Amino acid sequence: MIALPIPDPASTIRYRDVRWNGWSLGRIVSRLDGATPSADQGAHLDPDLRADALFRAPGWRPIFGQHGSAEGHLANQGIGPGDLFLFFGLFRQMTESGNIRPRSGSRHVVWGCMQVDARVPVDAGRGRLAWASSHPHLTRGPDPTNVVYLGGRRLRTRQRTSRDLAGTGVFPRFDPALQLTAEGAGGPSLWRLPGWFHPADRSSALSYHGEHARWTRDGSGVLLRAVGWGQEFVLDGRDHPEAEAWAVGLIASSAR
Repeated sequence: MIALPIPDPASTIRYRDVRWNGWSLGRIVSRLDGATPSADQGAHLDPDLRADALFRAPGWRPIFGQHGSAEGHLANQGIGPGDLFLFFGLFRQMTESGNIRPRSGSRHVVWGCMQVDARVPVDAGRGRLAWASSHPHLTRGPDPTNVVYLGGRRLRTRQRTSRDLAGTGVFPRFDPALQLTAEGAGGPSLWRLPGWFHPADRSSALSYHGEHARWTRDGSGVLLRAVGWGQEFVLDGRDHPEAEAWAVGLIASSAR
């Protein structure tokens, strides 16, 4: 799987600068059919999870930035050290020549993760973030809502299976376990999740998804009509203790 950054005219990072398994993203996007960014276009490389994606300054760490209402949502949910981001995106199957496979459909798939080691407000922390000077959230002007999250090296959980797993990384190959979109769904935003996600028997729900009408039990799982707004959906692991083993399982299976 290749997760492409969104275009960003203000970014100093170009698609041609970003590497993926030795390939330039500029070369990859030039092979795609349809309306795609050019190799010389600015790329919003965020989250930035792979050390080999760019030439790095000493001290580089995995980093993810947010600001405005998106960061406000994370702050209101108390996101900080120890919490785990699972990053998902919209994927389609491609041919070797760069064409979309017929009838492949769009699907939401989890493509990476980052366990938070530190939360740093950018305006107050630029001095300790010099190694990240090209990151899109470090090239912004003063903004009290501008925050970056730094990733840890090793996953820290109560699960014994997580002892040797990286705390941050990308999943290079598709695995059905990573797919959120339900098989046969008419669109990518109908998700199939483990049954314990259903909020009926919990004191909280996946954020933005508190309406029970969005949830339908489906055997041992549950179908969710995911909302079309918001970049971050937060699940409280204290109220959903099954989430830890589930997330560790995704990371472990994808690391093989």
